[in-house]
Amino acid sequence: MPAGAPLPLPATPVPQAASSAAASHLSPSFPRRAPWGTASKLRAWQAEALETYRARSPRDFLAVATPGAGKTTFALRIATELLEQGTVRRITVVAPTEHLKHQWADAAARVGVRLDPNFKNSQGRHGAQYDGVALTYAQVAANPALHMARTEAARTLVILDEVHHGGDALSWGEAIREAFEGATRRLALTGTPFRSDTAPIPFVVYDRGMDGIRRSSADYTYGYGDALRDGVVRPVIFLTYSGQMRWRTKAGDEVSARLGEAMTKDMTAQAWRSALDPNGEWVPSVLAAADKRLSEVRRAVPDAGGLVIATDQTDARAYAGHLARITGQSPVVVLSDDDGASKRIDEFSDGDDRWMVAVRMVSEGVDVPRLAVGVYATSTSTPLFFAQAVGRFVRARRRGETASVFLPSVGPLLDLANTLELERDHALDRPLTSEEQGDMYNPEDALMAAANREEKASDGLADQGSFEMLESQASFDRVLFDGGEFGTGGDVGSDEELDFLGLPGLLDADQVTTLLKQRQASQLSGKGKAAQQAAERSELEHRRAADLRKELSQLVSAWARRSGQPHGSVHNELRRRSGGPEVPLASIDQLTQRVEVVRGWFVGKK
Repeated sequence: MPAGAPLPLPATPVPQAASSAAASHLSPSFPRRAPWGTASKLRAWQAEALETYRARSPRDFLAVATPGAGKTTFALRIATELLEQGTVRRITVVAPTEHLKHQWADAAARVGVRLDPNFKNSQGRHGAQYDGVALTYAQVAANPALHMARTEAARTLVILDEVHHGGDALSWGEAIREAFEGATRRLALTGTPFRSDTAPIPFVVYDRGMDGIRRSSADYTYGYGDALRDGVVRPVIFLTYSGQMRWRTKAGDEVSARLGEAMTKDMTAQAWRSALDPNGEWVPSVLAAADKRLSEVRRAVPDAGGLVIATDQTDARAYAGHLARITGQSPVVVLSDDDGASKRIDEFSDGDDRWMVAVRMVSEGVDVPRLAVGVYATSTSTPLFFAQAVGRFVRARRRGETASVFLPSVGPLLDLANTLELERDHALDRPLTSEEQGDMYNPEDALMAAANREEKASDGLADQGSFEMLESQASFDRVLFDGGEFGTGGDVGSDEELDFLGLPGLLDADQVTTLLKQRQASQLSGKGKAAQQAAERSELEHRRAADLRKELSQLVSAWARRSGQPHGSVHNELRRRSGGPEVPLASIDQLTQRVEVVRGWFVGKK
């Protein structure tokens, strides 16, 4: 027997049903999908990671693999081998959500490992017919002493799925460590090892780099770039939308700005929130564009589905209403992580409905293989959440599938989309700012600054105080793919937008790049020919617009004196009747219509 190998334990009842052979043949992307060429054997990365695990036989092992790569299959292969060897007698899986508990139990049952996903803390122990349990992180944190006793009562393999959740709160991290400190083996899995804060993740090793920052150290890493080259995941096309926003601040001031243009952090947040307001025009315009894209994808992939990720339940319901009006079909709505929500996700995954609308619970770990089009209609802007959300769309089923994700054109999201393939490690420390470096020479000031500093990791837009969305309009901005930008912008419904919404649904990464470049060149050529004509018209147009604005101002002033209404109320009423933005941004046609309306008031037309 080789040194370090576990001693056989004849007296230990080993589950006879557990089968490492079955685990090798379980679809690496279980459940309910078998990507081309992978259904009958482990993927190359899984086999390599498994050999690394076998060679080391470690107590702790951290595997980082991009969403959709097949972490579940890898973990269950290790679990079945350890059960067959007698190294462990029990399996405990810890997952972020109730839905994922059942998903793990279903996958484990396929290879003969019986997990109880309905285990309650009040039971104390699981039934004799089970090899272990599937828990949530919250369930462990509710009674860590119970799970410590369970873990120490028999040799246990603990699988920590999406292990970064172990750092969600100090109490959670402490509970996970207490509960599973005595485990025989621990296997930690994550597709997104980084967090937005610096809370340590239990059982993860941190190495200090040359810059003094401590970063997580994985035992095996399989990133999105690797998976894309191997055809394991789909390439992601990001379609971004800008537009004119107008809102009223808490102080009562009206502010207008274009989404995505350079502005302060507060104004960016308020413009972003204005865009996501379901009462504006931005959301229904983008949802309609996304539905057009979904129709194009479904030409080649008939069961392709779409997912809208909303900030909260109120927005989710409103977005669902917009989709029902656009498509004539009510979308599936998932509002909370309960049994009913889990069932709706499964039904959507098995069916052919066009759209699902959800808040946060579908952002991580939930497998809906046919999702091909997404709308990121949430204010959450952390790298962790963004990667998890995009991960819902990258799981490939066959060669050539692409994913399309629609985004608000705001800096934080554009940066994240452009760096999707970068690997990130969870850092416990952060570099000192210049101010903090100065504070090192004045300990009293440093303590005061630390006391005043807000110690929390925001996962969304900062609360900018109350404000009122007055108007939001959408316009097509550009396409992001593989670090490049394509498109020259355009109105919603324009040929420039339709060029990209109409991309074929089946393209590999190289074909996507080639086609995007072709359409970019075509648009630039067309715009070049039109530029001279536009320049010749611009001088006449701006003079005509100036004359109309002057005439409208005089008419509004006269009507305000006659009616006793404030100037602002008169302008608002004109915009309500005629549509369009405020006067400085209105087109010649819009200004002309408003002038005619005011003239009509003077002669009794209402």
